[in-house]
Amino acid sequence: MYLMTLLKVAVFSLLANKLRSFLAVLGIIIGVGAVIAMLAIAAGAKAQVLSNISAMGTHLLVVRPAQRGSGGVMSGTQQNLTLEDAEALLKEVPGILQVAPVVQGRGQIKYYEKNSASSVQGTSITYFPIRAFEIEDGRLFNDVETDRMAHVAIIGPVAAENLMGKDSPVGAIIKINGQNFQIIGVTKAKGDQGWYNPDDQVIIPFTTAMKQLFGQEYLREIDIQCRPEADLNEVQDAVTEILRQRHRTRPEMPNDFEIRNQAELLTTASEVTRTFTILLGAVAGISLLVGGIGFMNIMLVTVTERTREIGVRKAIGAKDRDILRQFLYESILMSALGGLIGVGAGVGAAQAIAKLTSFTTDLQPRSIVLAMLFSGAVGIFFGYYPAWRAAKLNPIDALRYE
Repeated sequence: MYLMTLLKVAVFSLLANKLRSFLAVLGIIIGVGAVIAMLAIAAGAKAQVLSNISAMGTHLLVVRPAQRGSGGVMSGTQQNLTLEDAEALLKEVPGILQVAPVVQGRGQIKYYEKNSASSVQGTSITYFPIRAFEIEDGRLFNDVETDRMAHVAIIGPVAAENLMGKDSPVGAIIKINGQNFQIIGVTKAKGDQGWYNPDDQVIIPFTTAMKQLFGQEYLREIDIQCRPEADLNEVQDAVTEILRQRHRTRPEMPNDFEIRNQAELLTTASEVTRTFTILLGAVAGISLLVGGIGFMNIMLVTVTERTREIGVRKAIGAKDRDILRQFLYESILMSALGGLIGVGAGVGAAQAIAKLTSFTTDLQPRSIVLAMLFSGAVGIFFGYYPAWRAAKLNPIDALRYE
């Protein structure tokens, strides 16, 4: 009953000064909203980065030639990866599930009067499960077509739209660097990954690319999919040892190839996004802290304006703890109200950012709970001193206050 009385008094006091109460909670509203929106942006960025890495494939190692040069001056990429290297890795490393040799180049793609410059990948059919590609329309090429160097192609959805608009490209004949290729399939969209757009490319058999289109003897990379139970670091060590042996690399010489480990990429990306989240959360937390300082300032003004009221209450028997509780409850009530409104503002801001900008946001319940707890702590921390100051007023001096 006593608690309900204090809450009623707190509500009546807030309603008696609506503008001042609104200004007191405005800083908390902005701070809580900023915390939720910033954490949603950070979580969205983390999810997008990890999704892009996962879209590259699962349990993935990528072997590429190292740069050549000396004295810190790089003069180009070494040509040293062969089909025999890929076959040896598949046979000799137990942790490898499958490999895909890859050659790459730029090609002028032409379809009637339309043409565009796109990336052309020459690879095997194992490339698609390794790199997590799915076929939206049509089919994959097969081993027979690879062996006989067939002029068949699988095209990405962006490249297909650039050439043929909304029409189905399956069955159409396109020219790649002047040579005819029949489109037999279209990959499912994966989205632009910033440094590379897997939807804007053409994929053909590696035999056709090496022997007829580009005239290359060496691979651009070897994509390796490890078995789910295998340790990527152990497989990487085994791949390194075998390639050094095959390339006759002396012990004192550096590797003439480099290996990209997906597990290391995921770890690095997680660390970077965690730092990014802490940074955004700290900036938003500072805004909430500033709002709390403004909140305390207005509460001090409220105590000063109600000095005579405090004196009357003490004169009729109110104790220091009663005055302390009264003003502390008012602070908590305002901060809770500001927190609730701030949650709505933060959620709305996060959704608006996702719709109106290129940023991806991910609202997480724990960030909302964290913001609410923080707003409650602000009400208690910054409201306690004004409440304590009100409780310590001398009743005689308070009654004399004009």
